[in-house]
Amino acid sequence: MPNQNKRSRAIGVFDSGLGGLTVVKELIRQLPNEHIVYFGDTARVPYGTKSKEAIIRFSRENTQVLLKNRVKLVVVACNSCSSYAMRTLRKEFKIPIVGVLVPGARKAAGVSRNNRVGVLATSATIASGQYPKTVRRFNKKAQVISQACPLFVPIVEEGWFNKSSALTIAREYLRPVRRFKADTLILGCTHYPLMKHTLAKVVGKNVALIDSAYEVANEVKKQLLDRELLNATKKKGKLKFLISDKPQSFTKIARTFLGFELKQVQKVNGESRV
Repeated sequence: MPNQNKRSRAIGVFDSGLGGLTVVKELIRQLPNEHIVYFGDTARVPYGTKSKEAIIRFSRENTQVLLKNRVKLVVVACNSCSSYAMRTLRKEFKIPIVGVLVPGARKAAGVSRNNRVGVLATSATIASGQYPKTVRRFNKKAQVISQACPLFVPIVEEGWFNKSSALTIAREYLRPVRRFKADTLILGCTHYPLMKHTLAKVVGKNVALIDSAYEVANEVKKQLLDRELLNATKKKGKLKFLISDKPQSFTKIARTFLGFELKQVQKVNGESRV
């Protein structure tokens, strides 16, 4: 059985920016006694337009930041990193690593009734082809349509996800998905769960929206249970937030994702990042 010291370590979460805070919010809800260290690489966001090589390098460096904080498990809360870097990270680091892609794809494969699944994500995630491949791994009959929605990220960060302009843009992006008659839609970017209400208006109540944040938190809980790494304390877990740069609208964006204001945030400079 792992010693108490290891069980009391934090869960590490990294993302290209602040979208991964939706995963943190769900982890807090499902695992309230766990400590969490979050690193948002806000100096180099977005990753969704970067090359595969850059995304792998950034993912490696972000994992090293978390390991300096003695975490017991790493959550890759970035779909682009989960699409390109998981094999490299698992090969190079001897620590449990959970990505956002597999839990969402597995859920969608099991939920779809007509075997037609839609994926909404960034350009890099779509270009990787990993979502269709992974969905079909869990459901060989599944047909998958992928749609890049690059404007969703700035819409969410501006807090405009419930405005009429967001609805207009969502309708435009989702035209191919609706023609395809997908009955299940994967929100393949950690920003997109905040668009759920607007997306539901476009696709209707009969289309299941798969929130990767919820599925990832479920997977983390399972991994910790299986490895006997759940924190034994009944006290509320501590939260630590690290960023590589503080954007001007940081406080507003963080509050949008978490539902509460961040009191203490530590900036990690370029020299100490790796």
